[in-house]
Amino acid sequence: MSERRTPRWNRVVLKVSGEAFAGVDGYGIDGEIVGGIAQEVVDVRAEFEVDVAVVVGGGNIWRGMSGAGAGMDRAQADYMGMLATTINALALQDTLEQLGQPTRVQTAIHMEQIAEPYIRRRAIRHLEKGRVVIFAGGTGNPFFTTDTAAALRAVEIEAGVVLKGTHSGTDGIYTADPRKDPDATRLEEVTHLDVIQKGLRAMDATAVTLCMDNDLPIVMFDLMAPGNVRSILAGESIGTLVA
Repeated sequence: MSERRTPRWNRVVLKVSGEAFAGVDGYGIDGEIVGGIAQEVVDVRAEFEVDVAVVVGGGNIWRGMSGAGAGMDRAQADYMGMLATTINALALQDTLEQLGQPTRVQTAIHMEQIAEPYIRRRAIRHLEKGRVVIFAGGTGNPFFTTDTAAALRAVEIEAGVVLKGTHSGTDGIYTADPRKDPDATRLEEVTHLDVIQKGLRAMDATAVTLCMDNDLPIVMFDLMAPGNVRSILAGESIGTLVA
């Protein structure tokens, strides 16, 4: 077996939205899509000396904001969203393990029959042993997004970057919505402050602020394009770097 390469960052947190799991249907779990994401993780683990953690969203099953908009208590709706992220985490875990990649799912709310509770030191130890750790349940608190959970977990486990995968055809941060404005141009690099002050479409402001306060870069890129994670770790300019 050939020696693995040194990546741009030695430990990464990959943020995968729930909607990405749904494919073209917009809801539920598309096994082919999940298989593609899992294969991408397996490939970069095989090529690079890199620790990979994944934070999953749950929007393909339930969105707390939608429930709140329909009159449901916001906290209750958000807890339902945390359960949705766990369903996605278990689907990704099963797919990764079918590909031979050892994994652990850790949840921010306790459900010990199916996953470990989130424990920072245990998560780091799993990564050191070559396991992919999938974080589910968001932060465990209502009113916070899974983007914020990705930033928080990345800071906690001392990751070098948050890789924010998109799924809607956009491949980074643009000056305007490229689906509506043909003159919109992709920005190769912006600062955290630019994202916050200019309201650029990236992660939510809480997540970006947390990354800024901890000097944690974000790469926003098209997750659906095969090989993009590998290219980013190889040092290529893919998507938009927020630093």
